[in-house]
Amino acid sequence: MTAAAQTLPNSQPAPANDGLEKSRSPLVEALLRLRKNKTAMVGLAIISLFLVMALFAPWLAPHDPIEQSLYSKLKPPVWDAKGTWDHILGTDDFGRDLLSRIIYGARISMVVGVVSVSISLFFGTIAGALAGFYGGKIDNVIMRFMDLLLAFPSILLAIVIVAFLGPSLRNAMIAIGVVSIPRYARLVRGSVLEEYAKDYVQAARALGARDSRLIFLHILPNCLAPLIVQTTLGFASAILEAAALSFLGLGAQPPTPEWGAMLANGRALILRAWWAVTFPGLMILFSVLGFNLLGDGLRDALDPRLRE
Repeated sequence: MTAAAQTLPNSQPAPANDGLEKSRSPLVEALLRLRKNKTAMVGLAIISLFLVMALFAPWLAPHDPIEQSLYSKLKPPVWDAKGTWDHILGTDDFGRDLLSRIIYGARISMVVGVVSVSISLFFGTIAGALAGFYGGKIDNVIMRFMDLLLAFPSILLAIVIVAFLGPSLRNAMIAIGVVSIPRYARLVRGSVLEEYAKDYVQAARALGARDSRLIFLHILPNCLAPLIVQTTLGFASAILEAAALSFLGLGAQPPTPEWGAMLANGRALILRAWWAVTFPGLMILFSVLGFNLLGDGLRDALDPRLRE
């Protein structure tokens, strides 16, 4: 009797802990797995830094990003013998402060990412949901159009769209959003086809739920995991493609402080003013790297096959 009484209290805490672990929601479990992913945390830290730069650019930038000064042109960074603390990262051939332009460039890149991804996410989700839900002719028409868009390299198609609309940052964002629509459409279509065959959808249909309710309230909320991952990776692609269009003169126009345009402006100075192209290039590199690292971490965290 005494031994049984002693072993009983010792055996109770384990089931209680198991119950707490089982009571965690999938979202909490995903966040815990994401927090344990060191590379994802590095990506999140990089993105947070760029977001701070974008939000507080007027207070962080030491100079006006488009203010020119012929007396200060091609100043080297502060650690160079001829550098000054007034221009920490140096100046370009018009005397504009590079640090200020890079900080404001972060704001432009974040806006490009938000607008471009929003366009592709909205239209791609609707197109994929309709194709996967209704199937038949609707599916064939939508997906053959998506296949047509995918037949062209994305940057080439974006160049064609911007050439037709006219060179500007706004048109570049539209072009980037359009060429990315097929990625979301194919992803959502596959997820909708998988969810449509499940019992809860058939039960909701049997209860008289309309098609719009089935799509937007029952099916799409269960397709969010792959969409979140693709959206994060889409930011990286949008920033890179916007920089490429600006480098070709089809995106942001001078004197807009956009990283790709800064690269195009400084390419002729690479031998005598390396800082004019190095620092904007590094900003593109780290911003794309940050979103890619976070996207990979989210994919690992949201993958149900990794749940124990």
